[in-house]
Amino acid sequence: MIETWRWFGPNDPITLDDIRQAGATGIVTALHDMPNGTIWPVDAIQARRDMIAAAGLRWEVVESVPVHEDIKRGAPGWEDKADAWAQTIRNLGAFGIPIVCYNFMPLLDWTRTDLAYRLADGARCLRYDAVDAAVFDIHILGRKNASADHLPTIVASADKRQATMSEADREALTRTIIAGLPGAEESFDLESFRAHLALYDGIDAAQLRQNLRAFLTRVVPAAQETGLRLGVHPDDPPYPIFGLPRVVSTAEDLQAILAMVDSPSNGLTFCTGSLGVRADNDLAAMLMRFGKHLNFLHLRSTLREDDGASFHEAPHLDGDVDMVAICQAALAAEAAQGRALPFRPDHGHMLAQDQRVDSTPGYPYIGRLRGLAELRGILHTLRRLS
Repeated sequence: MIETWRWFGPNDPITLDDIRQAGATGIVTALHDMPNGTIWPVDAIQARRDMIAAAGLRWEVVESVPVHEDIKRGAPGWEDKADAWAQTIRNLGAFGIPIVCYNFMPLLDWTRTDLAYRLADGARCLRYDAVDAAVFDIHILGRKNASADHLPTIVASADKRQATMSEADREALTRTIIAGLPGAEESFDLESFRAHLALYDGIDAAQLRQNLRAFLTRVVPAAQETGLRLGVHPDDPPYPIFGLPRVVSTAEDLQAILAMVDSPSNGLTFCTGSLGVRADNDLAAMLMRFGKHLNFLHLRSTLREDDGASFHEAPHLDGDVDMVAICQAALAAEAAQGRALPFRPDHGHMLAQDQRVDSTPGYPYIGRLRGLAELRGILHTLRRLS
């Protein structure tokens, strides 16, 4: 398997030299400065690829080429946005970049309520607190009938918590949820989020799934032309939030997406942290089932909390994800495909020096270094035992 590392470009506090020292050989990155919906210029792609190659690394995966909201909503003119997306895919394929990870989450990419949750050992991690999410949804956003979308116990706790929150607390929570996390595709203030949320009125999961099918039908041929493989990323968290539908959350969702366009270019990014939030997802069984469609892996673990809706990032070898079983299934998928599959240690705890430097939330150096070392150890051991 190919060890990769997510890098946010020249402004990332973690350098390409740092990544090479970590032992990774592949880079996962994107042209994050390109506006959503525009075609990535070939000269910019070449310059980024050459920069990575000069550091002795290879650009293995683009994460991601953002899918414009007009496409997700099926708004008038979505076809032009999809054609621009397809041209970017052709441009990337022309430079030998083999895989593009993308997502189809409406408005919000991965969502958390706390970017530095303190654990018992002093480490800090990302957390989704269902009570805070309900506070935002019901009491700050003020979405109509929002209470019906949360567990009654969560609603009751949210009512109590919001009464004790200062205005600064409310503003901080709002920023965390909608102002854009690392790699996110959109960023909002409260009023613009309300306005964009209203555009999804009447769009349920069935309609969103139909829009995804139309998008894939239009863009997968462009990927297939160049031999590039697409990998849809699961929803994070893998259930509806703030009234927005989700269609990449379960095994049935993945099966439906693969059936939309029968092509080796229509594949999956398997994120164990995202899918692992749902207790009804058997991750190892899903990997075995969809192994031939696997193009990229995000390996991380999450821990579901006692309230039935909250979760936080766990160490890579703990939490609710059986990482040994996952690695066994991934190696089997790799062998069946007859090609090396890229993976990256996803997220990671802020440890020691990570907490004292400019560390990108979810993407600290030491925390991911620890995760990569642990994953490398599992994979090494499994290969020796096979």
